[in-house]
Amino acid sequence: MPAKLPPMTPLAPKTITLLRLSVATVLGDWDLLRELRRAAGEGEPDRAWREAVLQTHLFAGFPRLVEAFGVLEEEGGLGVISDEERSEARSEAEDIDAGYEFFERVYGHRAPRVREMLESHHPDWGRWILGHAYGRVLTRPGLSAAKRELCAVVSLAALSQDRQLAGHARGAMNCGAKPKELEAALEAVADLLSESNLQRAQRVVRAFTAS
Repeated sequence: MPAKLPPMTPLAPKTITLLRLSVATVLGDWDLLRELRRAAGEGEPDRAWREAVLQTHLFAGFPRLVEAFGVLEEEGGLGVISDEERSEARSEAEDIDAGYEFFERVYGHRAPRVREMLESHHPDWGRWILGHAYGRVLTRPGLSAAKRELCAVVSLAALSQDRQLAGHARGAMNCGAKPKELEAALEAVADLLSESNLQRAQRVVRAFTAS
């Protein structure tokens, strides 16, 4: 169910739901996931729900997402997938091109250095990140880049991944999210995070919203 937020939060109720879906999935909080599915409004779950849930495997892995799909299926699933949604596909080369374009948008002038770092670990790792994570997943239609990045921020906050959280906090801003939206995103899931994780995430986010 949506968190109780200050009345002036800049986030729409639907966005809050997507943020909480993300955190419930990456943490394996199946009770909350069931509550969110049962509280789905008219016309939901929709494409935005599916996209928010699908991208969680980038942060918590395939096993966690498999379990989430099972829980959601027991509660009625994730809605009807249209023929258009089923038919969306690109070649691997197209995924990599789209991925690097979005990667540059997220990391800005740091993108070449970050890519070099990724590929230094293993050449395939760099290709997987660009082609799959950024190309095949994060550039999919159905959810705006800013909302995807906000979902990434709260997922990484929940998992205490500060370094990646910093990258995606910057990415959210580069994709058009406002400082108050970043702060409100953390408030929207504050009750789901440990106190230490929340405080750490708030410090990271403040580094990008203070100026």
